[in-house]
Amino acid sequence: MKLKPFLQGFGILAVVITLIPLIAADFWWIRMFDFPHIQLTLLTLTAIFAYFIRFEIKAWQDYIFMLVLVACFTFQFAKVFPYTPLATKDVNEPTANVDENTGFRLLTSNVLQKNKETDLLVAEMKNLNPDIAVFTETDAKWAAAIKEGIGSNYPYKVEVPLDNTYGMILYSKFQLQNTQVRFMVDDSIPSIHTKIKLKSGDLVQLHAIHPTPPMPQHNPSSTDRDAEMMKTALEAKNSEIPVIVIGDFNDVAWSSSTGMFQEVGELLDVRKGRSFYNTFNARSFIMRWSLDHIFVSEEFRVKKINTGNDIQSDHFPYYADLYIQKELAQEQKPEPASGELIKKAKEQIADEKEENAEKGQNGSSNK
Repeated sequence: MKLKPFLQGFGILAVVITLIPLIAADFWWIRMFDFPHIQLTLLTLTAIFAYFIRFEIKAWQDYIFMLVLVACFTFQFAKVFPYTPLATKDVNEPTANVDENTGFRLLTSNVLQKNKETDLLVAEMKNLNPDIAVFTETDAKWAAAIKEGIGSNYPYKVEVPLDNTYGMILYSKFQLQNTQVRFMVDDSIPSIHTKIKLKSGDLVQLHAIHPTPPMPQHNPSSTDRDAEMMKTALEAKNSEIPVIVIGDFNDVAWSSSTGMFQEVGELLDVRKGRSFYNTFNARSFIMRWSLDHIFVSEEFRVKKINTGNDIQSDHFPYYADLYIQKELAQEQKPEPASGELIKKAKEQIADEKEENAEKGQNGSSNK
């Protein structure tokens, strides 16, 4: 094979993969291209440098092809740039006079239901010592292991163990109030919603979610995932107290759906301006992206965020040290969600209801 046609094919591949996510559709095979933007950015940059090897100064076609590649690279880099230390932070650090009683460590960890190394999670919990922890993919085995390993350190618990990879457990050292376990879009996929009373006496609203991903076998569209995210976003927007949304979103930080979730909820991403903190796939060094998230309202400040150690899950634990400084909230308050954006969010919720109603009718007719 000649080198130049190969390089052209390499560049065309980078362009096509860049353009696919721009299609306004929620099919799984389209939405999957939202994920590898870091890898696509590097792929496109590699294609640009590689094409210079056979670039012909007198060939106008080469100029056009190079211009297209540079445009794709610019688009890709713009997607991931907010998650680099070069960008402005969404959430600032606490000031020196912050009330230490408003501080706490929050952790989310997808344990991988089939993972048998439960002792590694227990050891990591003892090492990180979070004040509040959300565990996803927890079945009865995991619930028992976590309770035996660290249960005595956490007097407040919400346990919803399931064997369908959507079990969820919340552990807290702080008092929980008005706790609800809800099934927002599917009666087999729980979410936990509770108020948490901090040492300072401040109340914080926590939403812990684990929406289903678009998958060809079971859920070929992202409708359910996006609807659960939009329902949560609207609740966050209307909250009268500081809000945290945490969990495995099965969606990356830079996707259009997560971006819309953040805008509708008027929330801040603790990642922005710091780093990618890719939590999945822990089994691959190259194909990693950010599926686990911590979003907060403007009252919060972030002292530290990081991923935890390998616990033999396909996710790394993800945690943040948060403080509340309400008096400084206006400094980082996000723009209010527009009426058009809220309308679009409600349309996504309506689409989910309609789609599930059709599924129910089809199921009934097949019986």
